[in-house]
Amino acid sequence: MSVIRPAFLVGIGALIPGMASAHRLDEYLQATTIDLARNHIALHLHLVPGVDVAKSVIQELDTNHDGTFSLFEERSYVSQIIHRLSVFLNGEQQPITLNTATFPPLKDIQGGTGVVDLQLTIITVPQIGFNHLIYINRGSGPETAWLVNCLLPSDPTFHILQQKRSPNQSDYQLDFQILPSKIHN
Repeated sequence: MSVIRPAFLVGIGALIPGMASAHRLDEYLQATTIDLARNHIALHLHLVPGVDVAKSVIQELDTNHDGTFSLFEERSYVSQIIHRLSVFLNGEQQPITLNTATFPPLKDIQGGTGVVDLQLTIITVPQIGFNHLIYINRGSGPETAWLVNCLLPSDPTFHILQQKRSPNQSDYQLDFQILPSKIHN
């Protein structure tokens, strides 16, 4: 399991208002951060079912109804989540692969505090110059609520130009530019 950086925790705290102090009730929050790099794009999803929708999420996850999540059930659920995502870079659909998946205990999901944490990667090389990324999350039903944002790139040659979101944030578009790297002698 990877180490979560403190700066990321502050960032995700701002992305999911009230997560630590209140329980979500009637929505399934799917919060995504996008991190751009020279040879990949990282997607980090936090899936937080509210108390009122937890039962349907648990039924989708715990397919044999034994009260626990087996590795097979977790992998199946992750596959369903990934299947509902689409990422296009400069007009070409990109394959999404799983890095890590962390599932909370059943009681945490039932209480509205459980966070399913998925770290996904898209192996791709954005082009020098203008790039256009489209991220689509088809969610898990009408109770899904989305948040999506791009992290500030650590590479100084990357410049975020514009972010556009649909009103419910299930569709997201990002325009960014990559300047040529300066070669130091």
